[in-house]
Amino acid sequence: MPITKLIFSYLLTTVVFFIIDLFWLGIIAKSFYGRHLANFLAPQVNWAAAIIFYLIFIVGIFIFGIMPAVEKQSWTQALILGGLFGFFTYATYDLTNLATLKEWPLIIVIVDIIWGFVLSASVSVSGYFIVQWLNK
Repeated sequence: MPITKLIFSYLLTTVVFFIIDLFWLGIIAKSFYGRHLANFLAPQVNWAAAIIFYLIFIVGIFIFGIMPAVEKQSWTQALILGGLFGFFTYATYDLTNLATLKEWPLIIVIVDIIWGFVLSASVSVSGYFIVQWLNK
C-alpha cells in the first residue's frame, strides 16, 4: 500500500474514531461518567493529551486490527482483532485504576472495557473498509 493511501486511510479512520468516541463521551455516557467519576474528572479536558492519545491509539488499531485483516481480506478479523485490542488496552487502564486509585468504581471498569471492545472493533471494521475502498 503506498504511503499516501496509508496516511489517507489513517486520517479517515481517525475521523471515524473521533465521531464515535465523542458521541459516546459527549452525549450517550456523559452523565454516567460524570456521576461515577465526579471526584476524578478535571474541570476541563486536556485536549492536547486527548488528541495525542487518540493519534497513538489509532496507530495501534491499524497495526493490530486493520492491517492484519487487510492482509487476510477479512472484515471479521478486523472486528475480532480490533475488538481484542480495545479490550486489552481499556482493561489495562481500568484495572490499573481499580488497583491503584482510591474508590475507582467497578461499574466504570466494566462499562469502559466493554466500550473499549466496541469502539475498537467498530473503528477497525470501518478502517478495514476504508483501506479496501482506497485500494480499488
